[in-house]
Amino acid sequence: MTPQLKKTNLLKEAAFINGKFVGASTNQRFAVKDPATGEVIGEVPEMDVTDCKKAIDVASNTLKTWKKTTAKARSDMLERWYDLMIENKESLAQILTAENGKNLTESRGEIEYGASFIKWFAEEARRAYGDVIPSPVADKRLIVIQQPVGVVGIVTPWNFPNAMITRKLGAALAAGCTAVVKPAHETPFSALALCELANQAGIPEGVINMVTTQKHTKDIGKEMAESEKVHKLSFTGSTGVGKLLMEQGASTIKKISLELGGNAPFIVFNDADVDAAVEGAIGSKFRNTGQTCVCSNRLLIQSGIYDEFAKKLVERVKKFKVGHGFEEGVTHGPLISEAAVEKVKRHVDDAVSKGASIAQGGKHIKGNFYEPTVLLDMNTSMAITTEETFGPVAALYKFSNEDEAIELANDTPFGLAGYFYSRDVGRIWRVAEAMEVGMVGVNCGSVSFESAPFGGIKQSGLGREGSKYGLEEYLEKKFICMSI
Repeated sequence: MTPQLKKTNLLKEAAFINGKFVGASTNQRFAVKDPATGEVIGEVPEMDVTDCKKAIDVASNTLKTWKKTTAKARSDMLERWYDLMIENKESLAQILTAENGKNLTESRGEIEYGASFIKWFAEEARRAYGDVIPSPVADKRLIVIQQPVGVVGIVTPWNFPNAMITRKLGAALAAGCTAVVKPAHETPFSALALCELANQAGIPEGVINMVTTQKHTKDIGKEMAESEKVHKLSFTGSTGVGKLLMEQGASTIKKISLELGGNAPFIVFNDADVDAAVEGAIGSKFRNTGQTCVCSNRLLIQSGIYDEFAKKLVERVKKFKVGHGFEEGVTHGPLISEAAVEKVKRHVDDAVSKGASIAQGGKHIKGNFYEPTVLLDMNTSMAITTEETFGPVAALYKFSNEDEAIELANDTPFGLAGYFYSRDVGRIWRVAEAMEVGMVGVNCGSVSFESAPFGGIKQSGLGREGSKYGLEEYLEKKFICMSI
């Protein structure tokens, strides 16, 4: 076990099916490693399609009773689950830092953020309202009710291993659905800890089921997408995998939610508060060492304040401390894997070869650590323009006017999030409406709240998570026509 990780009974080295922590049918296991040191934290079962089918069967059988529970009963259980997450925040944060690498302060923040979705949907469970429609004929009454969509397959990423699960599971359970979850193989322990707390909260056996795998990810994803017993699939991850799951889910006309890749623009106009824009860029670009789907990938800075913004950004980045997430004062931990490091190196090398200059950083330190980097003099021929870096690289592009900024911002097949800074009220409305994204941050570098819809357009996905709209993703509307 990683030395910095304190012993906790929430660290479960088993999968979770029908309310029990279990092994794989193959009896095989795989190791989960600390990305900062390479040390083994623990092992979990290497499950395959047989185990996934068992979990789906359990969820399908449990659905018969769970969907009949009252909204108040579901709400009360979710409230208890939320309370337990907050009570165990420190243990959950320790687990998260050990397997993900983000610093302990960020991990604590993620636990609070993740718990907020359970709290929110505990409240929203009571608000799945229907409608009474005024009838066009005297002897008919027209009613619309909302019912759970059914069994939900959930596939989550490693970058927010707590919050990406609660954002989906909170809504699913509030709606009356049961679930089979496949967490990322890099970070299963955060997910499994939630299962232990769900047991303690009194959530019935079989409502939440969790399968762990490293080798059989594609096969388990295919099973979830094609199974007739799974009625909805919710996936957060790459656009390529999202397209594949969407194609596979078409065989059963499955309801699907996809939160996929991004290429977020971060625009700073000449009239912006430069200091505020730099602060926003720090949060938007470098949170979780740049490994978030809503990270600003391209910083578009107007020519009049380009030099000032670049200077102030570099000054801030120089103050970062890179190291193990458990170390005091560390602001940025490791990237998740060697492959992630190689992608960052490729993007920086490509940019430099095509004329970019390195104003700060630009070097691989060791292992999975890479220096927080600022690149200047970017142009659209560089790989960062079209590819999501998913690392600590701030790439600054210069533009001359508003029309050019909007054209550059929208010149991508992705449309998850976008940000811009301006103090011109007219420009704020024009640019916010013109940006082809699902979420816009105006004079702020963060757009994620449990009460607000999260999701993208174009090739960044389908559907919304969080907010009142997130509950609707797990409900079906049924029309009832009644003669009197």
